[in-house]
Formats: sequence, C-alpha cells, structure tokens
Amino acid sequence: MSSVRAAGWGRQRGARRRGLALAAVLALSSVLLVACGAESSTPNLNWYINPDNGGQSRLAKKCADASNGAYQVTIQTLPNDASSQREQLVRRLAAKDSSIDVMSLDPPFVAEFANAGFLRPFSKEDEATFTNGVLKGPLETVYWNDQLVAAPFWANTQLLWFRKSAAQAAGVDPAGPDFTWDQMIKAAEGQHKVIAVQANRYEGYMVWINALVVSAGGEIIGNVKAGTIPTPEINSPAGDAAAEIVGGLARSPAAPPAMSTATEEEARSAFQGDSGMFMVNWPYVYAAAKGDVQSGATDQAVVDDIGWARYPEVKAGEASRPPLGGINLAIGAYTKYPEQALDLVKCATSLQSNIEYMVDSGNPAAKGAAYDDPKVREAFPMAPLIRNSINDAGPRPVTPYYNDVSTSVQRVWHPATSVHAPQTPEETATFMTEVLQGKRLL
Repeated sequence: MSSVRAAGWGRQRGARRRGLALAAVLALSSVLLVACGAESSTPNLNWYINPDNGGQSRLAKKCADASNGAYQVTIQTLPNDASSQREQLVRRLAAKDSSIDVMSLDPPFVAEFANAGFLRPFSKEDEATFTNGVLKGPLETVYWNDQLVAAPFWANTQLLWFRKSAAQAAGVDPAGPDFTWDQMIKAAEGQHKVIAVQANRYEGYMVWINALVVSAGGEIIGNVKAGTIPTPEINSPAGDAAAEIVGGLARSPAAPPAMSTATEEEARSAFQGDSGMFMVNWPYVYAAAKGDVQSGATDQAVVDDIGWARYPEVKAGEASRPPLGGINLAIGAYTKYPEQALDLVKCATSLQSNIEYMVDSGNPAAKGAAYDDPKVREAFPMAPLIRNSINDAGPRPVTPYYNDVSTSVQRVWHPATSVHAPQTPEETATFMTEVLQGKRLL
C-alpha cells in the first residue's frame, strides 16, 4: 500500500478491519456530509477515496463544516486494492466524468493520470501551500511535466519489525548500523525462525522488489520524461542483488510457509506467530498488534517483544531506500467546481488535518512537522523513524506506463522461488520492453 499498500499500496488492513466494514457500507450508499446551514443549492463535491477506517469521511465533514456553506462533500468509496481503484477512476475520467471532483490517488498512478489530461494542475500561486513542509519522498510523486498535479495527503513507508527476544538470542542488533538482508536471513536461519514479507503476485510484491533495487543503487526503469517510452534498467547489478535476496529468502528455511501468496496481513500473522522473527511492513501493524491484544487474539507479551528499525540495507554501508506509499489528493480535470475542490484539498492537506488524520486513521502524515505533535508521538512511539524513512524513501517508477511496468515485474518474478540472478532481471527487461513497445500483451 499504497504501495502497498503502500504503495500506495498499500494499502492497510489488520487493525482497520472494522474500518473496512464501514467503508463497505459507504460504498453501497454514499454518505452526504452537509456543511452546517448549507442549502440544497450548495455545490456538492464528490470525493473518491481509498477505503480507510472512516477517517477521510470525518475529515470531509470537518472541511465542509469549516467552509461555512461553500460546499458539501459526498464520499464515494473505491475498491480495496489499488489496481481496481485505478481501473474505476480511469474508466470514469476517460468518459470525462464531471462528477469526479477530488480523488485520493495512489502515488504510482499520478503520472499516468496527469499525462492523460485527467488531473487539473495546481497554479504556481498555490504550489507552496501544498509543498511547504512536506517530506522529500512524497514530493517526488506529485509533479508531472514540471507541474504540480497532486497534493501530498498522507505518506507511508515500511519499517523492519523484529522480535526482540529472538534478535537478542541471535546476537544481532537490527537497529544498529549497516544491518543487511543477508545478516537478517542468516540470523533467522540460525534461530529456526522466519522473515515475513509480501510476495503474492500483487502490487505489494512490486513494492518489495523496487525497494531492493533502489536500495542497491539502481532503478527498474529509466528515461521517464513526458512523451517518451521508458527504458528497462532492471537488468543490472542492482537488479541482480534484488533477485539474490528475493530468491535466496524464498528458498531458505527462513521463508514462511506460503510466502508467495503472502500479503500484508499474512505477513503480520506469520510475524506474530511462534516462529516469527523479522518482518518488513507498514506502520499500521503496530496498532494492529495492540488491537489483537484487546480482542484476545494475541498476548501482550507479543506486543512487548516487538522492536522496530529502518528498512534493511542491501549493501552494507549503503543506506536503504525504504518503500514509499500513501495517498495524494488530485482534482478531476472535468469538475464543475474547481474553486470549491481546491478549497477542500487545501483543508484536507493542512498541517492540522495531517495530525488529526494520522491519529484518527493510523496513516502517517506527509508533512514533517506532524511528527512532533504530542498526540502523534503517543500513538506512534516510532514516529521519528517513520518520518526519516518517508523522507529517504525510494518511490516506485514515476511514469505514465507504470501499470505495464509493475505488472511485467510481478509476472516475471512470481513465484519468488523461481527468482534467480542474473536470469530473472534479464528476462524482466526483455519482457517489459516487448510490452512497452506493444509487441506483447500482459
């Protein structure tokens, strides 16, 4: 979420199952959020959102109330997974649907939507409003063709989660300098424990592969300027390093059962089980674990045993580039209410809204100052690490062809047990080139 889950994709489950149940209700019947004193003639803005625990609905109501009757907001809830969200929005926008006023957009799809003319760019006068104080990672996902086309709303990243007792028994310090994937795999093997990852054939798998490639100093594609077809770059030493980690873990005793069908929640379950030792996953997992204690699904001792650290390094001494997820807000190109939509985006992305939404929903803020708020620090004891990780994160490729790029990688690299260096990166580059040139269909 997003992916992936972060990335944008990211998408978040676990502690938010009750929230997703609410989102399902919202999807069946949109909830009209009316500003106090608003009349029926007041412009109604449709905000298309990714499912959460209701935090965006509550934020919409707050902003509508604060508008003093300038607009109302109707929440339209998109499907759970990012690919389905993209598909629904693309179909509507391709038909020039004027009912899409504001949308919560997964970062990897911003370039595609902007290149197609689906987004209303922000003016230079408003640019500072949406970018000042925003962490570097999210800022890399909101521009296209030198224009600000989306506003950072919330960001996300993955951390390394570990069981403190198992790490101590292995004699390793995951929070220490230069902790690598190789060290982690060896430590887990030595303790007869597992490393939980997301390796199903979905966007979360792309999140992992991309993080490994960029952490090794490479990139999956290059030549991503407007008007050009990107060039695969994954057939490289960085791609080989990623393949060695993915395939090596998958064939290792440290691989959890059914690793190649694991998403965020399966990874969390494996990590919290008796054999769990390490996990890469989004910050929601900490609140989810505490929620499991309240429901009786797990013991407090498990939560007390959870530690956190920066995403592991691929090469010792070279800082990792953790995954980047989250959501950006964009205004539909065909909206009938551009000024009201702009006001809604300004309200929803303000520093105060960042703080409130992070505490309410559990989704990390895009603005750095939010992490200094006492309520945020209380809810997220690892807040400084999350902020640094988002700031240093490596976005997935910014290109209008992202869907083709991601699907190509997922196709070739799945299942993880079949991944080898240098064969897999070579095959990926060939397959992706043929797809991008229209010589092959996905």
